[in-house]
Amino acid sequence: MSGVPATLMRGGTSKGLFLLASDLPADAGDRDDLLLRLMGSPDPAQIDGLGGAAPVTSKVAVIAPSQTPGHDVDYLFLQVGVETATVSDRQNCGNLLAAVGQFAVGRGLVTAGPERTEVRIRMVNSGSTAVSRFATPGGQVDYAGDTAIAGVPGTAAPVLLDFLDTEGSTTGALLPTGRTVDRIDGVEVTCVDNGMPVVVVRAADLGLSGYETPGELGADPGLASRVDALRVRAGELMGLGDVRSAPVPKTTVVAPAAHGGAISTRTFIPVRPHPAIGVLGAVSVVTSALLEGTVGHDLLAGRAGGRAGGPLAVEHPTGSLDVDVDLDAGDPPRVVRSTVVRTARALFDGVALPRA
Repeated sequence: MSGVPATLMRGGTSKGLFLLASDLPADAGDRDDLLLRLMGSPDPAQIDGLGGAAPVTSKVAVIAPSQTPGHDVDYLFLQVGVETATVSDRQNCGNLLAAVGQFAVGRGLVTAGPERTEVRIRMVNSGSTAVSRFATPGGQVDYAGDTAIAGVPGTAAPVLLDFLDTEGSTTGALLPTGRTVDRIDGVEVTCVDNGMPVVVVRAADLGLSGYETPGELGADPGLASRVDALRVRAGELMGLGDVRSAPVPKTTVVAPAAHGGAISTRTFIPVRPHPAIGVLGAVSVVTSALLEGTVGHDLLAGRAGGRAGGPLAVEHPTGSLDVDVDLDAGDPPRVVRSTVVRTARALFDGVALPRA
């Protein structure tokens, strides 16, 4: 049986299949059909494929040498539906991004440095740029290290990710509705896009404490319906059109930090509770909370005004994620830089076999 050369990798708190664009069909429809067969979708268990039966483990990264000056590789992220036969390119994934540079080195697209390697990555989904820095002692990727991230057992080598121009990544504006607060179905929300379109809403306004487990949130079908209604209407306001079958915008409910961090979050993708929080989703939430007058600004602990002052800990169901956003809070506000620390690991390298 013929297959596709592939590497299964963990990036941050996500897991996905990494493929070279040159190994996939040029036609997007044929490519997506192949990816659905590789991942085992549609099926809630993805039992006949490589997917992990959850949105955070049903992801694909397509990598190619970049033809854009100042960039080493192009990274196209594709979210593969679990129970639906869908493949979406309408968002980035900052978690899988943490493994892109290492994959590029492993496939010979980038030459590793003697101690550390810097890879400039063009995120095809949004046209924005990320810089990944990671250890390559002796010119080889080293995944071992003592950095721990919430949601991943054990420790690994740190991966530093700088986001240079993610403001308005999908919508074209940091505040895509032009307002710091909108009201949808009687609920105040802030619509923000700094790498990921996100609808920020106070947990209390949805009748939540903001500290529920993903299982508790997922057991409430009425909550799922309400979250979906909010994000569908917000998608229209953000200029995204009809998002009923799209994975964006994400919805994040916020509450005061409970464990010494800056803010507590619970995120839905798009209506299923996230076990942690996406990297770029967290970046967008912090960006929003730093802006005066937004939903969540009054809940933020740590610093205000948006100036660089070290990372802020975004609490989520399995721990916290440190995010550093340097924000020029002028009129209009502008993002100077966003930085996070992640880890990554190659899990398997070989040939992926699609179902017939």
